[in-house]
This record gives sequence, structure tokens and C-alpha cells, in this order.
Amino acid sequence: YKEKNMIRALWTAASGMQAQQTNIDVVANNLANVNTAGFKKSRADFQDLMYQNLKTSGAPSTSSTQVPSGIQIGLGAKLAAVTKLFSEGNINQTGNELDIAIEGDGFFQVQMPDGTTTYSRAGSFKRDNQGRVVTSDGYPMLPELVVPSNATSISVGNDGTVSVTQAGQTSPTNIGNIQLATFSNPSGLTALGRNLFQESDSSGTPTTGTPGQNGIGTLAQGFLEMSNVSVMEEMVNMIVGQRAYEVNSKAVQAADEMLQQANNLRR
Repeated sequence: YKEKNMIRALWTAASGMQAQQTNIDVVANNLANVNTAGFKKSRADFQDLMYQNLKTSGAPSTSSTQVPSGIQIGLGAKLAAVTKLFSEGNINQTGNELDIAIEGDGFFQVQMPDGTTTYSRAGSFKRDNQGRVVTSDGYPMLPELVVPSNATSISVGNDGTVSVTQAGQTSPTNIGNIQLATFSNPSGLTALGRNLFQESDSSGTPTTGTPGQNGIGTLAQGFLEMSNVSVMEEMVNMIVGQRAYEVNSKAVQAADEMLQQANNLRR
């Protein structure tokens, strides 16, 4: 029976080591993206595993009494979810006319090469050879904005109104409006990498609208939302995860030594 318990302790502690390894993986990805525009940090959430019931709580001990508390032995931990945290990152002034930050809720809409729509918080846009406003990978913003080749300046209003001043003209020309999308559960979005997110059943369907209306955030031209990763916080999480991994490895070692002693017993 004791040998069985020690084997159980080996697997239980091993599950704790595996959980903390995943925790460190998540922290490492957060730290790797500390300077990624529009990046949203993740957090690993864990659950305890099933329990082995050796004595059931409330079971009768005599005809008139019952056991006040049972005996349950936990079998370790497992990863429950890796959740994206969509708190707003620091907003830095860049002066670039196509750097656009979202102040509040909302996502830019981006068209993929297969025609599907993805969503992003990274507002570091550029112009392609057709004058379209695109991401760093060349994916156009939706609704599509085309900047005339003779445009001397671009102006983006807080409400998403985009206008340009063209050579030889004194008054600006409106070329379109930026629309933002919001989700009832942004943490349910599927991260695709490249600062893009995809709609999922968990996120719900997007609601598009004008910036500044119906709870949608406003736009700030010449600013860029940076990562919401706090280096200090992630360093603390890394230390805690490392120590938790270490203490679980000590539990493996202790169970191994106890098992070794049990195997070496002689009659």
C-alpha cells in the first residue's frame, strides 16, 4: 500500500512539474513580445485533477454516527486554459501619420488573402504600391482605404474619418472611414500570430461601428499601442513558476528515495 502511495506521489509531482513548465512557456512568450505593438499578454490557468476517495465524507461510522470528513487524495494539476488579457497597453507617440492607436475597446479589421476577415490591435499601418492602407504583411484594412498617389498628408479623426490633402489643393478630401469591431468575449478570439486574431464560437460574432459610438474606442493618429506585458510582473511570475517546478521535482526525488528504501527492505 505504501509503495502504491509513493508511485502515486511520483505521478502527482510530475503533473505539477508539467504544469509549471507550461506556465514558464507562457511567461517566456509574454516576455518575447514585450515590444510587439498591440500584443496582449496571456495567463495560464490550472485546475486540480480528480481525487482518489479512500473514505467518503458523511459515511456512517456506527448506526448513530457518521464520518465528519473523508479522505481524498489529489492526483495533481492540469492546464485548464491559456487566457488572453485584453487590458490596454501603453500608448507611445510616434508622429507617423499611419500609426493609429485605439483608445478603448475595438479591433481593426484586416482582410486576409483568402478573403476572410481577421482582427488586430496593432495600428502600425503602411501604404502598398496601390496606395492601400495595409498591415506590415501587406493585408489591407477593411473598409479598404486607398490613398491617392499625389497626397501630401493624411489625417485620421478620432471618429475614424480619413482625409488627405492632395498636391495643388487647399481643402482636404475624405477618402473613407475606419470602422472598428468589438466582441462580447475578446478572450475567446483565436490568436493567429502576426498580431492578428480570428473570430471563434467562444468570442461571438463581431459588432462593427464608428469609433467613439456605442462603447467603441476612439482613434489617435500618430500614436501606437504597445504590448500590455509588464516585465516586472512576468519576472515575478517566472521566479514563482521556477520555484514551484523545483519544489515539485523535490517531491519526485523524495518519493523516489522512499520507494528505494522500501525496495531495499529485507526480512
